[in-house]
Amino acid sequence: MKPAQIDEFYARLAAAHPSPKSELDYVNAYTLLVAVVLSAQATDVGVNKATGPLFAKVTTPQAMLELGEESLRDHIRTIGLYQTKAKNVMALSRLLIERHGGQVPAERDALEALPGVGRKTANVVLNVAFGQPTIAVDTHCFRVANRTGLAPGKTVLAVEEGLLRVTPARFAHDAHHYLILHGRYVCKARKPECDGCAVPDLCAFGG
Repeated sequence: MKPAQIDEFYARLAAAHPSPKSELDYVNAYTLLVAVVLSAQATDVGVNKATGPLFAKVTTPQAMLELGEESLRDHIRTIGLYQTKAKNVMALSRLLIERHGGQVPAERDALEALPGVGRKTANVVLNVAFGQPTIAVDTHCFRVANRTGLAPGKTVLAVEEGLLRVTPARFAHDAHHYLILHGRYVCKARKPECDGCAVPDLCAFGG
């Protein structure tokens, strides 16, 4: 896409989602971090069902440690890979207390040093909790960027770097929300709903 087309592309997605936000439920930066860690290879809906009762009790790293790993496993048992995720959540909670005074750091390197936290998770936390213009490339964002021709790339990192290059500054903060929501509800993997799409004339997909 050319710059003018990219600007129009985002403008239309922004009109379709004027107040985009994460579909994960959270209370503060810590619960957001936990929710994103739990969401790996799981749906936001499924995570929210498990974290509703959990976050009614636990909103800090110290409270998580006091809850204990066994009880945490019971809360998140319906989420895929729950045993490994429980270990990671307990470990990252301990490190947040030991290294960061119980606070979630607003730096990428510090976030990625926590167990279970990769680049995508760090990007979500930096964007949603701290307002940084990062772009978290999940499967929906990756598909939309490639399918539409917005920022084609063979790897998640290549797509992220491409999106950061081409996304207009005025859309940078909410860009990944626009792309994720578009991919989740319109530009679906198996059967994209092109008839209901806001950007068909700008899209490279010929399906």
